[in-house]
Amino acid sequence: MSELMMIVAFTLLAGMAMPLGALIACVERIHPAWLENEFRHSVIAFGGGALLSAVALVLVPDGIGSLDPVMAALCFCGGGLAFMTLDIVLFKLRTPASQLSAMLSDFIPESLALGAAFAMGASGSGVLLAVLMALQNLPEGFNAFRELNASSGYSRFKIIALFALMALCGPAAGLSGYLWLAESPSLVAGIMLFASGGILYSVFQDIAPQAVLDRHWAPPMGAVLGFILGMVGHMVTLT
Repeated sequence: MSELMMIVAFTLLAGMAMPLGALIACVERIHPAWLENEFRHSVIAFGGGALLSAVALVLVPDGIGSLDPVMAALCFCGGGLAFMTLDIVLFKLRTPASQLSAMLSDFIPESLALGAAFAMGASGSGVLLAVLMALQNLPEGFNAFRELNASSGYSRFKIIALFALMALCGPAAGLSGYLWLAESPSLVAGIMLFASGGILYSVFQDIAPQAVLDRHWAPPMGAVLGFILGMVGHMVTLT
């Protein structure tokens, strides 16, 4: 399989985790009620763990190698500020699609970075990033579906179809990174760190607070499991 086909396949599979998460969220009830709450919060925490592993094991380590400390810090901080600004704008507009916007805002730069990683010969990092993208898109699709289903007039079918269309952004961004960013390692590094700052902001602004459930202790283990999967994947790619 050519590298172009691999990029399309990996980014598309990672993107299709979004509608898959929405399909899982279609399950109305898990009985008893406490188990449904525990499961939902565990899914949220799992997504947070996967996002943190992407930042800690792929995006930041690969990003800081091509930039000086000042520029790296500026790119990272810029990502956090950009996501914060998006959060403020969505709040003021009172849009029901905050989770949807957050899902796309990290999926696209990560897909760009994946394509560039393949172009620069770091296919191991690219494959690991694709796995982590899928792991984070699954719970993000789950949460975004529940948010849209509860606060918008869209039918379940329309929401899932929308998520499936959004998955096509992955191959488009991945191919763009492969074809146009390979000769600009500093730009790719900046994109990785920008995405990292935004992801870290999202984890502590949106995901971690939602994962907390009074008098229940299983949800935080979801974050641990999400990070473990990223860690194991990182170790496998190094061997």
